[in-house]
Amino acid sequence: MKVSYLNDQFFSRLEALSLNLRMNLAGYFGGKHLVRTYGQTVEFADFREYQLGDDIRRIDWNLFARFEKHFLKLFTDERQMQVQIFLDCSASMGKDNPQKSAYTVATAAALGFLAVHDMDKVSFHLMKGTSSENPFGTIVGKEAFFRAISSLNNLVFDEETDIEKCVTSCTNTSTNNGISIIISDFFTDTDWKKAVDYLCYKRRQVLLIQILSPEEDDPSYDGRYSLIDSEAVDISDTKNMRLRITRSLQKAYEQAMIDLKKDISSFCAKRNVDFISVRSDNPIERVVFGELLKVGIMS
Repeated sequence: MKVSYLNDQFFSRLEALSLNLRMNLAGYFGGKHLVRTYGQTVEFADFREYQLGDDIRRIDWNLFARFEKHFLKLFTDERQMQVQIFLDCSASMGKDNPQKSAYTVATAAALGFLAVHDMDKVSFHLMKGTSSENPFGTIVGKEAFFRAISSLNNLVFDEETDIEKCVTSCTNTSTNNGISIIISDFFTDTDWKKAVDYLCYKRRQVLLIQILSPEEDDPSYDGRYSLIDSEAVDISDTKNMRLRITRSLQKAYEQAMIDLKKDISSFCAKRNVDFISVRSDNPIERVVFGELLKVGIMS
């Protein structure tokens, strides 16, 4: 049964929020993000003394009449940022779990909506295999956004994903002009950390969102089970196994999950990267209004 969180009520609840960029922005003019440099907006910021070569049209002649010195009026600068959303489309993200796949799409859609609502650019990079697809191009404006979302809602999750190669091979990752977001469960043997280092090298603000199903985060199995990996090539794949699940095995899994989250969190903290981990059985509002606000990615 297909699950979807995307409706008018979902997006209307997001209109009071906006993405929060901590670093200075070298993006395009015309956005709503204040930067530390001065620009050409109508909002006054400060004065400074005139220097040879400055535009004389910016001289404040009222101050000259009072102080007999030339001062320039300085105004705030607002920029438009680029928001990249890298979406893990591997089988473990929802091939056999409609709730997890719908939750993943809704999280990506929420972040994309916040971008276009703030007059920013957004692009959805669908990570499959060793490359990422950008089927909608650079999205500007809500009309183009909702056209893309109607297709994103039919996304198919299948096979494996190499996060490192998908991110580092992306051709439109600009430098120091916005936020890059990776949405995944991070159940991968590939080196996703190199993808994060690459984005940090490009001086982008980075956010990692780990989405887990209840069964992945806290399984309650007991007895003998045939465990079939959703990303296995066929039934004979060595990833598949038959196990007798005991309490000690459950404890080992719990500890492995704790260690995985700690490893991601520790790695991100050393690079000033934001990280949240959420379960797909929690209300989607908890991600948007709770976890993302908590780490300061939204305001």
